[in-house]
Amino acid sequence: MSDHAVLHVKGRVLTGPKDDAGRDELWVVGGRITYDRPAAARDVRTVEGWALPGLVDAHCHVGLDAHGPVPDDVSEKQALTEREAGALLLRDAGSPSDTRWIDDRDDLPKIIRAGRHIARPRRYIRNYAHEIEPEDLVAHVAREARRGDGWVKLVGDWIDRDLGDLSACWPREAAEAAIAEAHRLGARVTAHCFAEDSLRDLVEAGIDCIEHATGLTEDLIPLFAERGVAIVPTLVNIATFPDLAAGGEAKYPRWSAHMRRLHERRYDTVRAAHDAGIPVYVGTDAGGGLAHGLVAGEVAELVTAGIPPVEALSATTWAARAWLGRPGLDEGAPADLVVYEADPRTDVRVLAGPRRVVLNGRIVA
Repeated sequence: MSDHAVLHVKGRVLTGPKDDAGRDELWVVGGRITYDRPAAARDVRTVEGWALPGLVDAHCHVGLDAHGPVPDDVSEKQALTEREAGALLLRDAGSPSDTRWIDDRDDLPKIIRAGRHIARPRRYIRNYAHEIEPEDLVAHVAREARRGDGWVKLVGDWIDRDLGDLSACWPREAAEAAIAEAHRLGARVTAHCFAEDSLRDLVEAGIDCIEHATGLTEDLIPLFAERGVAIVPTLVNIATFPDLAAGGEAKYPRWSAHMRRLHERRYDTVRAAHDAGIPVYVGTDAGGGLAHGLVAGEVAELVTAGIPPVEALSATTWAARAWLGRPGLDEGAPADLVVYEADPRTDVRVLAGPRRVVLNGRIVA
């Protein structure tokens, strides 16, 4: 498409989970969405199908692999893989790489960064995080709040080698002070949490989101719901727990057994959270040990857990974009959208095969 071309998307435009408007077409002019037919448009390209806002992967790591930061050309390939899957808005939940150059590329997904992970010494994956003691937490949270795009990422728990099991990383008072500082600077805070014992302190300290949340229990669910704390379950990542447990069983049998229990109840945990009104969003944890481009698989996992298909779809489209403060298929919004051959509300597996991907008004896939 040329810079002056007009894109006509026709068929069904899904502007929300209820699709009250029932729109059957939209136009893209100058890279932005309009529902008014442009006058005297000469160069028009038509795409037919079911249009959704660009998908959201709310837990994704561009610039990171299993060993730490990666070169820019690898980061580019990661971003392109997400784009091909229809994920056009990524919340980068922790990365040691500087990926600001991606913001200057109108052919790559938009990224909302959470700065670099903040962890305790020897309590997270090597080369990923700032590894600090609790007395330095406030200063590092302030630094990453300024470096990121309105989010900060803590490592809330990890294996304690002395205990041989998962345990909380931060004293309650340190977490409270750090979260308060992030909020003062206009940033929200999220935390990696597998286990149970870090959750109450973090939620009562004012945290905004929990990643993975496999340790969520019946007694904690009302607290999450009351405080409006969101979870991003990353079920495609939790599927790796049995292999992780097998690899660590000889050295850390207690940890291995714990990981297996968390895995076994993963669907019950997510379903109970959803049923209680806890906001649940789609995130894959791509970029660490997982490949990129798994967003459709994560939506399918939410459905397997018992979340209704339309709500699982909303967790990667309308609701997710609203949560992150980004528009959907709104009049005048940047034209970031994905077109499918069939209605994804009927079968979310449709998401695995986009017919067209449109980014900043251009067909890119």
